[in-house]
Amino acid sequence: MTPAARVAAAIEVLDVWSQGTPAEQALTRWARQSRFAGSKDRAAVRDHVFDVLRCKQTAVFLGGGETGRAMMIGLLRHQHADLDSFFSGQGHAPAPLTDEERAFAPPKQDRPLWNLPPWLTASFEISLGDAALQTAQELQNRAPVTLRVNSAKSDIASATSLLAAAGIDVTENPLCRGALTVTEGARRLRNAQPYLDGIVEVQDAASQAVVALLPQARNCLDYCAGGGGKALAIASQSDRTVFAHDHNPVRMKDIAPRAARAGVRIQELTSAAVTRHAPFDLVLCDVPCSGSGAWRRSPDAKWSFTPDRLQELQTIQLDVLGRAAPLVAAGGWLVYATCSVLRCENEEIVTRFVAENDGWRCAYQKRFDVTPQGDGFFTAHLTHD
Repeated sequence: MTPAARVAAAIEVLDVWSQGTPAEQALTRWARQSRFAGSKDRAAVRDHVFDVLRCKQTAVFLGGGETGRAMMIGLLRHQHADLDSFFSGQGHAPAPLTDEERAFAPPKQDRPLWNLPPWLTASFEISLGDAALQTAQELQNRAPVTLRVNSAKSDIASATSLLAAAGIDVTENPLCRGALTVTEGARRLRNAQPYLDGIVEVQDAASQAVVALLPQARNCLDYCAGGGGKALAIASQSDRTVFAHDHNPVRMKDIAPRAARAGVRIQELTSAAVTRHAPFDLVLCDVPCSGSGAWRRSPDAKWSFTPDRLQELQTIQLDVLGRAAPLVAAGGWLVYATCSVLRCENEEIVTRFVAENDGWRCAYQKRFDVTPQGDGFFTAHLTHD
């Protein structure tokens, strides 16, 4: 596909997304209908679509409309691209710009665009203060590709060398020891031997730091394990015995093969089995949340997020803590974590839990900002006598 044909494909996908289809689903549907598209073509189309969704307000503002075509025009204007080279009408390129599109001049903008649903701006300001706008702008950029060196199999120097031999260049990420940021060759990773051999795992650096900060504990339960990223990181520490549970067991289907590849042991537990194995020295609750700290990776999520869903999530978060608390041994740790930047999902949930549950106190809490090095995360360590 030519660069112009990739733009035309992105326009098609964006039009489907605008009708209510999730971006990933729209991209998958397009790929299945476009067998001629190679892996590089699919990656380029995906990049166009997600670049638009990260800065949709800007794309609409500069493109003069909310159609896929208008938003791609706006994105390319934002990127200072030569529009005529993409909109030529030749081959599979989009039709040439109309006189109206060519002459369009966006109105003067007095304030920077946050590229958030308007109702969320106030929540960002309450949660982040002076850093609110900077955080919203950082969410408009592409997220870094970050790896975790599996200490059960390798070390930083050896993993770096093996990755370089596979054509993947990395630098050490300052957020967490053992975290490597890919600077070149990210698209080679899935077929690279260091990944296939379990020497490295894909995991955000702030997510790794949340695990690195966990208190010392022998028997550890990842209570909302999902795909098992944090459980794998915990299991790579030789002094821990790791269990995994999820309210929806289907979400854990990848844990067993990932653990086998990593050379670690994780015992999956049903809800009934969790009760039988309790108490645990440490229970990690990486709870369902807005994902606002990771919206660079799923930017369409912020445009479908609603106030009602935010309220629902806070109820779920308190409920998860309430169900997990009895599983913690006396003097043990209940660890709360989100990939959210919103106070109402972070500090306020911890405050409410402590106020409503006698004997519990917060011994430690930390925020991780959205930066070029990692996503936005929050964690709090709760304990009781």
